[in-house]
Amino acid sequence: MQSFRQISPAALDGVFDLIGRDWMLITAKGRAAGDKDIVNTMTASWGGMGILWNKPVAFCFVRPQRYTYALTEQAERFSLSFFEEKYREALRLCGTKSGREVDKFAAAGLTPVEVEGVPIIAEARLSLICRKLYVDTLKEEGFLLPELLKNYTAKDFHRVYVVEIEKVLERNEKI
Repeated sequence: MQSFRQISPAALDGVFDLIGRDWMLITAKGRAAGDKDIVNTMTASWGGMGILWNKPVAFCFVRPQRYTYALTEQAERFSLSFFEEKYREALRLCGTKSGREVDKFAAAGLTPVEVEGVPIIAEARLSLICRKLYVDTLKEEGFLLPELLKNYTAKDFHRVYVVEIEKVLERNEKI
């Protein structure tokens, strides 16, 4: 893809801002009934990056009721994408609308493209191509601070994905 260049995961900085303040899109591809490929994306602001098992990794969280959940469960690889501030409303839409009811890409003015079979967003300033290494569901008994459980009044505990960062694609030019 000519509008991106590959950089090293070590070149990433401001990781706390990338995820917690700027937000990210988790984008995955899976199969629906009738073997039709589906690509969906969702906004996330919980996650992180670091080194685990001697690999550059990211971790992200998806609630089971999210449409993207079934796709991240099916996919061996998915992407995490980060944007300039001018895309804030697009990210807000992708975090408040369900892909079951609306084509989020069209509604948000975003363009899904594939890199090595993994969907990324063409407008992103940075995209991580990730391979799942470990998955688990958060468990009530694992919480050491009871006040954290207020995030789960419906007991809909997040699925955590630890993913290897296989590629980091940085946009060459502004759109």
